[in-house]
Amino acid sequence: MANEFTVKSYAKGVDIAPRKVSIVASLVRNRSVADALVILEHVPRKSALPIKKAIASAQANAVNNHGLDTNSLRITTLSVTTGKRMKRFKPHMRGMALPFQKITSNILVVVTGVEKPKKKPAATKKPAAKKEKEA
Repeated sequence: MANEFTVKSYAKGVDIAPRKVSIVASLVRNRSVADALVILEHVPRKSALPIKKAIASAQANAVNNHGLDTNSLRITTLSVTTGKRMKRFKPHMRGMALPFQKITSNILVVVTGVEKPKKKPAATKKPAAKKEKEA
């Protein structure tokens, strides 16, 4: 069997909490890339779009940079971790301000696939020597 190759893709600083992103990530984990993209088309959540973009990026990296077969691509790892926290203030009563944090997510997609079979160049025929016509 042909060797399997892995390709990674990151989406960092996504402005959605990791708890919300991981709900959608669990739907497409360990599936083929084509199935995952179809599933994410029909998921009515905001976090489906960044996951879809990360998977599409991993697919493009695998096909264009590493020459892998599109039909053999599978998502082996789809992890969601916490990113940077942005500290903000919210206006509160009596002229005060209370601090809060906007949480971001980092998405890692690892895709595994098989290399495309390389086409052998067609055997070129040498032109036969032309026979001289006697006149």
